[in-house]
Amino acid sequence: MSKGDPAKLKKVSVSLPFGFGSAEWEADSTQRRAAWALYVELVTRVAVQELASDAGLLREAMNSLYTLFGTTREILREGGPDVGASRESVGGLAIAVLNQGLRPFLTKWHPLLQVWEAQRPEKMSPKEHESQWAEEPNLRQELAALRGELEIYAQALAKVAGVDS
Repeated sequence: MSKGDPAKLKKVSVSLPFGFGSAEWEADSTQRRAAWALYVELVTRVAVQELASDAGLLREAMNSLYTLFGTTREILREGGPDVGASRESVGGLAIAVLNQGLRPFLTKWHPLLQVWEAQRPEKMSPKEHESQWAEEPNLRQELAALRGELEIYAQALAKVAGVDS
């Protein structure tokens, strides 16, 4: 391990998303590595990158958010039990974000968007069809709110990983 990568951090205090409050714990190198991997996955997706009202497809944003489930599971499996499952651990925080943050959003919006997409006329582009959906502004608004919560999550992961976000 390099000098700048200590095996153990002194107590790390983080603000948590989705109204979870805050937490404080000692994060070892396993948790730091998992936090870094989760951070990279999160900040390189639409999850924390703003989607302008006239840009991108909502389907692509939903797909990107959905893939966070598989990626997070893989990172936690690779990290093993040392990433933790309690609220005061990277693993516990990641599981809570998936189950109490992302899952309700996707469970609500995925089927609604899917029904609308199935009605797209053959000669109409997906972007044009999406823009005609009455629920499109509401989904974008809720996506923006979710992004705000995921930014808090990303900041917490960065702090645990020992990087500036």
